[in-house]
Amino acid sequence: MNSNYGKIRIIGGYLKNSLISICSNNNIRPTTNYMRETLFNWLNQDIQNSKCLDCFTGSGALGIESISRFAKSVTLIDINKKSINQLKKNLIRLKILNYCNVIHDNFFHWLKQNKEKYQIIFIDPPFDQELISKIIFFLETYNCLESQSIIYIEKKNDFNLLNIPKNWHLYKQKNNKKVSYYLYIRR
Repeated sequence: MNSNYGKIRIIGGYLKNSLISICSNNNIRPTTNYMRETLFNWLNQDIQNSKCLDCFTGSGALGIESISRFAKSVTLIDINKKSINQLKKNLIRLKILNYCNVIHDNFFHWLKQNKEKYQIIFIDPPFDQELISKIIFFLETYNCLESQSIIYIEKKNDFNLLNIPKNWHLYKQKNNKKVSYYLYIRR
């Protein structure tokens, strides 16, 4: 294996135990197996036939897990060209590219032009850039959420409070030593 690449395992669905290659040299921080298992247990009743949006896809693990659990489609966005190229290779090898819309762009630029609405949204940007409040603002401003959309947020454990719209209701939350993760339902 090339030292510039790592592998992570899909943990559930029909692609369970499939390995995906990730570029390990461009600050990708994949959601851990434990966190993905918790998240998809939370989403178990909602993931099937949903349209998903992965705002900062990185490895693509959340999107691939979604397709593995029969999501209708996933839009995967990332600004890093190496990550996007590796993601496309993984999707082709797993034979799921037809269910995915892979976009190499700045999320905020793309969202201004987007006309789609999504039922499940994954917000897991690079921790060091403090983008979550801006992402939430853009998602609401550019009207890409359904009235009952489910939003997953993963953030570094710190004392910064999330600026959550009043119509987003906290459904589930968990913390570990380094990361907090939340599931909101938009009403």
